Amino acid sequence: MSMSDPIADFLTRVRNAQMAQLPTVSCPSSKIKVALSKVLEGEGYINGYSVQELEGKSELTVDLKYFSGKPVIEEIKRVSRPGLRSYKGKEDLPKNRAGLGVAILSTNRGLMTDKQAQASGIGGEVLCTVF
Repeated sequence: MSMSDPIADFLTRVRNAQMAQLPTVSCPSSKIKVALSKVLEGEGYINGYSVQELEGKSELTVDLKYFSGKPVIEEIKRVSRPGLRSYKGKEDLPKNRAGLGVAILSTNRGLMTDKQAQASGIGGEVLCTVF
């Protein structure tokens, strides 16, 4: 059976693994998931990630981050989904938790945070918010 929303599946795996206090989480790899992991690592929400080949399929392993026994990611939520896409212009970029959180956008220059998109003066599809 094919998956209709692999990004939501990835975010749910991260959310569930952090609630279960797991050190790492694995999922099938794709370019968008690796790019999401890169943005999460750059913003300090995860320790790192790696991609390995297992039985002819690539697998993404994310090293989760905790602070004082609590997950660093308090909330990770999908915004744009296959049934209802959410595009925002440079003037309408969302502010997650009054600027404390991060919105991850898919732009014509790749995945970036709302702050990076604002600085570049571009908009895009709001994939998810992280706090």
